This record gives sequence, C-alpha cells and structure tokens, in this order.
Amino acid sequence: MADRTTGVVRRFTISLRPTLAAIAFAFALPVLIGLGARWSATARIAELQAANTMLQIENASYREATGALSTQIASLQAAVDDIGTRATVDPDVDRAMRRLPERVRARAMGGGHEGSIAANVLSSAVTTSPDSPFGVLRDLLGTIEERLASVRSGVEKRQALASATPSLWPIAGWISSGFGTRPDPFTGERDFHPGLDISADHGRPVVAPADGVVVGAAFNGNYGNLITIDHGFGITTRYAHLSRYAVMNGQRVRRGDVIGYVGSTGRSTSPHLHYEVLVNGQLTDPMRLLAGR
Repeated sequence: MADRTTGVVRRFTISLRPTLAAIAFAFALPVLIGLGARWSATARIAELQAANTMLQIENASYREATGALSTQIASLQAAVDDIGTRATVDPDVDRAMRRLPERVRARAMGGGHEGSIAANVLSSAVTTSPDSPFGVLRDLLGTIEERLASVRSGVEKRQALASATPSLWPIAGWISSGFGTRPDPFTGERDFHPGLDISADHGRPVVAPADGVVVGAAFNGNYGNLITIDHGFGITTRYAHLSRYAVMNGQRVRRGDVIGYVGSTGRSTSPHLHYEVLVNGQLTDPMRLLAGR
C-alpha cells in the first residue's frame, strides 16, 4: 500500500490460516446456532412427550382408581341396604326378645360393636399417610367396610335370635291352665304346672313357634306323645299329649311349620296341648314370649 504524500510503500501481511478460520467460523456460526436451537427444541419436545406419557399413565391410573372406588362405594351401599333390611324385626318378636334373659340376648350381640363408624374413620385418617387423596379415600372406605362387616355380623346374630324366639302361638285355643301353682286335675292337691295347657279339638294341627331342630319325637310317660325342639341360644320348647307327630327327630323346622296334632295321650283328662318353654334349662312362663301378650 503506497502513501500518496510521501511515496512510501507499506505492506500488510495477512496470515492465511487465521483468515480461513475466521471465515469458516463466520459461516459456521449461524449453522451452529441453528443446530443448537434444533437440539434444544428436540430436547424440549422429548421432555414434553415424556411428561405427556406420564400424564397419560397417571390419568389411566386415576380412572382405574376412580372405577375401583365407585365399585367399592356401590358395594358399601348394597351392604347398608342389606343391613337395613335384615335389621327389621317384627314388633311382637322384638318385644319377646327383650323379655329373654340378658345372658341369652348377649349371645346374639357378639363383640366389636363399641364406638362409631365415624370415630374409626377419623382414626384411620390420622394414623395412615397414603400417597394420594385416592389412597385416603380408599383407606377410609376400607375402614367403613370393616365396620359394616362387623355390624352385619351383629345384625345377623340378632336376626337369628329373632327367628329362634318362640313368640308365635303353637295353636289357637283357650288356656285351661296357666304356668305356676294350680290344683292337680287328678288329685285336687296344689302342685306346680310347668307350662300352658291350651284346649283345642282333637287332631288340630300344632305349629312350631320359632325356627329350630327337633331333638325328640317320642312317647314320654305323663307327657304322652312329646315333641322337643331346640331353637338355639339356650331356648327349648316342648309339646305334650299329642295324638300323632308330623316331624321326626333331627328334622329342622321353621316358624309356623306343622309339627304334630292335638291329642290326649299320657296323663291328660281331655284333648289339649301342654306347651313348655325352657331358657338355659330353666322353665319359663310361655306367656312372657307369646305375641299379643
């Protein structure tokens, strides 16, 4: 390069490699920036895809959990309805049950019914730490389900006691002799009468006053033709002076089933049914338990 004023010629030397490198860098920089942006976008897309996959999995999990909880809730509702139906007891039977000794009723109460469902649910919520609200709800429903199972067991036992309580009149007729002390019809002397004498026409059907199992159907001295039924819970009934039997030993009977027919066998002065009730082996006045009394 020449200076026009002095005529001095100046020379500049340019290194080829740095120059080429600079040029190459200048051309490569936009490309690198573009590649970086593309890689960043690709990584972001991958992250979003992974997040979307996780959301889909969680959504499916929530749907599954919701379906399971809906099924569990429907099951609990059915259990509540069933318990409500089973808990209904005929008023006459309920009255008779209340007149049974405490020891007999205690057999039908079972255990584990203390406290309320709400208290147990709260306890479960405090003592557990589920991973999600679904876990909380699942645990609470599980606790309620356990309590309902316990309540159902108690209701079933109470229903069984209701079925075993002899509250139905074994025959329609008039009472010719009550429970307790009376003049003996043969000697006239005062003695203890262990049941009810219900007068009725010869051959009239006698029915079981409650569910039970026939544990005796045979002739028995002064009782004549005698049927004995074990109703469970320590309750037993006897039917004496029958003309014939309609059941056999070991047969299960339901309340209202015909078990025999009125007669005058054994120590008897006329056709009638001698009816006894024993609770825990002790004679009990049948009138305490009969419906309408």
